[in-house]
Amino acid sequence: MGSAEYWERRYARGGTSGAGSRGSHAEFKASVLNKFVADEGIDTVIEFGCGDGEQLALAAYPRYLGLDVSPTMLSQTMARFAEDATKSFALYDPARYSDRAGIITADLVLSLDVIFHLTEDDVYDLHLEHVFGAARNHVVLYTSDADDPGLSVEWAPHVRHHPVVRDVEKHFPEWRLSERIPNPRPWTAEDPEGSMSDFFIYERITSE
Repeated sequence: MGSAEYWERRYARGGTSGAGSRGSHAEFKASVLNKFVADEGIDTVIEFGCGDGEQLALAAYPRYLGLDVSPTMLSQTMARFAEDATKSFALYDPARYSDRAGIITADLVLSLDVIFHLTEDDVYDLHLEHVFGAARNHVVLYTSDADDPGLSVEWAPHVRHHPVVRDVEKHFPEWRLSERIPNPRPWTAEDPEGSMSDFFIYERITSE
């Protein structure tokens, strides 16, 4: 089962985006992101993988476009924010997404707790290409970073860790990692509700 199919089935059965978008994990992410948006004077934000909107409900973004692979959940999230004129949404199909003209762009592009759910190499590669391709100034990834394929086996069939920092450095040299912010509650065997993700904040170092 591919990653998009997994999430559509999960959401269609009444599932959520998971523990990372709720409680203390969501509050931590919101505190980092809202401060970053305010400090950097961010006006526009695109998120690849908006999910059920729980994280978005804590966000303070001036203008926002949320993309997601699940038609079921996207419809629900659109309905949830239907009265919010600062938010737009669209269905995202990695294999059928092309923006050569550079129309779909924002000051900041987000990928939060998405990358380690991309189990296919081509989908992972396209995700990074689309995320960094849409960003004018900043990219924020919240993900694991691991170069050990065996690590994913310990988690679940819908989890696959990637060497994100290495791959971004290799394929997107016009971007630099400006800051890594560890999450305050990392996953351990003793705390399985902890997060496997940290913040990786990138900034563009060459002109567009």
